[in-house]
Amino acid sequence: MSIKLSAEDLSALTWVKSSYSTNDGPECIEVAHTLGTVLVRDSKRPDDARLAVTPAAWSGFVAHAVTS
Repeated sequence: MSIKLSAEDLSALTWVKSSYSTNDGPECIEVAHTLGTVLVRDSKRPDDARLAVTPAAWSGFVAHAVTS
C-alpha cells in the first residue's frame, strides 16, 4: 500500500509509544492513526521510514502479539 502524506500531515499526527517500550530500551515503536491507515515508526529514528498498514492488519498484529 502506498500513501502520500505531506510534511504538514505528518507533523500533525499524534504518535503514541508502545506501553511495552522503555525510555532506555532499544525496541521502541510508536504508532499514529490516520483515516484508513495505521503508521508505525521507530521512536529512536522518527524521521526514518514508517510502516503503513490497514487498521484491520494492525488489529490482527496486536491480537497475535498479545497471545504470543
